Amino acid sequence: MGFSATKPLGVAVVGTGFGQKVHIPGFKEHPKTQVVAVYHRELAKAQAIANDQAIPHACCRLADLLALPEVAAVSLATPPFLHYPMAQDVLKAGKHLLLEKPTALNAAEAQSLVELAAQRGLVTALDFEYRFVPAWQHLHELLVKGYVGKPYLIKIDWLMESRADKNRPWNWYAQKSQGGGALGALGSHSFDYINWLFGPVKRLSASLSTSILERMDPLTGQLRPVDADDTCLINLELANGTPVQVALSSVSRSGRGHWLEVYGDRGTLVLGSGNQKDYVHGFQLRGSLGGAPLAAMPIPKHLEFERSYMDGRLAPFLRLVDNWVTGIELGRSLSPSLAEGLVSQRLMDLTHQSHDSGQWIDL
Repeated sequence: MGFSATKPLGVAVVGTGFGQKVHIPGFKEHPKTQVVAVYHRELAKAQAIANDQAIPHACCRLADLLALPEVAAVSLATPPFLHYPMAQDVLKAGKHLLLEKPTALNAAEAQSLVELAAQRGLVTALDFEYRFVPAWQHLHELLVKGYVGKPYLIKIDWLMESRADKNRPWNWYAQKSQGGGALGALGSHSFDYINWLFGPVKRLSASLSTSILERMDPLTGQLRPVDADDTCLINLELANGTPVQVALSSVSRSGRGHWLEVYGDRGTLVLGSGNQKDYVHGFQLRGSLGGAPLAAMPIPKHLEFERSYMDGRLAPFLRLVDNWVTGIELGRSLSPSLAEGLVSQRLMDLTHQSHDSGQWIDL
């Protein structure tokens, strides 16, 4: 079940929300991958997607999809509560895995997947796409070069309005037990890029809250309770002593978007986007040395996307796929993989522990 210049990697896409919007077009666009199967729990819907996208196989049972000899790898884009059981089946079937965030429902599940992939010698990828966005990559390069000097403060504000409408229906996202909430949707990314850009976390303190306590269940027409967080306030201390302040919200009407600020003894870097509709398009990086006014930091040519798409998520996803495919060719997982997903998941678990205890939690 290998691939070569004449035989692309046969990929099955499991999950047809984000999977249909980004994963399928991404794999169809990449020169070394081919979508050979698609999964939906309802066969008729799987067949309709397969027919529309010219995909050879449609399945409503994961076991049937994994039994297809054409499938060498699986891209899993289901809700979080399905990640662990489905990813486990994928890895046990000997298929390489690309997994959406958050990794699982808890660190124990994530650890189990890391160990299973290692035992089977399989290559994994976690869709932490900010690692592949040019403005973020430029920020990373500048930090490595010491642009800000010794960091004094790191501040993250990710203030979105995606769940601010009280009429949005009740579903898995409203349920803590199903992996719903702003922490899983936004915090999983933030914890990954904090580790990527600045290094490991030493301890944290967190407060989670839910502003909209009920939503309408479209199946029953009745209001159902919401217990998943929609606002997260987190303070972290890095291993090097740097304080990090994080504010996440999915109920901020006209929120200012996604911003990362780094203040050091030598300079300042501010990366941000106010785009509420596309969380990849719109990022701009500004910098200042020695207290000068902030000025735009142009993206170097070597970091620019080769092509831009209407859906901003597609270009960084293609870079992730390229990274995954390269890892499969080399026979080892490249960052970000399940290992990086485990780091993020542990910090999510500790965030819940801190909220429940009202105390700082040491790693």
